[in-house]
Amino acid sequence: MLSSIIENGTLTMSSFLMATAASLVIGFFIAWVYSLQRDSSRSYLMTLVLLPAIVQVVIMLVNGNIGAGVAVAGAFSLVRFRSEPGSGQEITGIFLAMATGLATGMGYLALAAMFAVIMSLVHLLLEKSHIWKKSPQERVLRITVPENLDYEGVFDDILRHHTDRYELTDVKTTNMGSLYKLEYQISLKPGTSVKEMMDSLRERNGNLEISCGRPTDLPGTL
Repeated sequence: MLSSIIENGTLTMSSFLMATAASLVIGFFIAWVYSLQRDSSRSYLMTLVLLPAIVQVVIMLVNGNIGAGVAVAGAFSLVRFRSEPGSGQEITGIFLAMATGLATGMGYLALAAMFAVIMSLVHLLLEKSHIWKKSPQERVLRITVPENLDYEGVFDDILRHHTDRYELTDVKTTNMGSLYKLEYQISLKPGTSVKEMMDSLRERNGNLEISCGRPTDLPGTL
């Protein structure tokens, strides 16, 4: 299982075809696993399918050539400048596809398949478990206030009434400095009416924009 199909560092047509077929099958498997758990785009899933085979061919072409290896490493480093930022799980999927491509490129087909299966099972178990999942009561509250309003403590009594916990996590100016945007991490009390809370907040912020939504994984966060 841990032996390579490439003997004595010599690449043959049969070993190339076997490695490519294994890379595509593993890529399909990884893409299928990620399609079960996330609303992944078609483009991202296609990338997961093709990436192992692409990396495999690159590794086979390098084949011990140090100069070519350095050039390839430089080329791969440019990929991050041409791609949109993704969530932590999306980046993990890319690295998993690349790792399996490295293994198949060196001829370790069974090892690549076993590694992909193990990591995919761990991924599914973590997704199904409740570990690190945020409470359904967790919200992100954003409040816009005028610049002449002393926002420090002005909403505390309302937030204490409607939430179990709240924390001001971000403050920034907008509209040429005439407005402030406040961001709170809050945990709503069971049975709390979001509309009632927002109506109370509107009376304090001059009826400016307020939003209250669930926290999400932001692109580019790990």
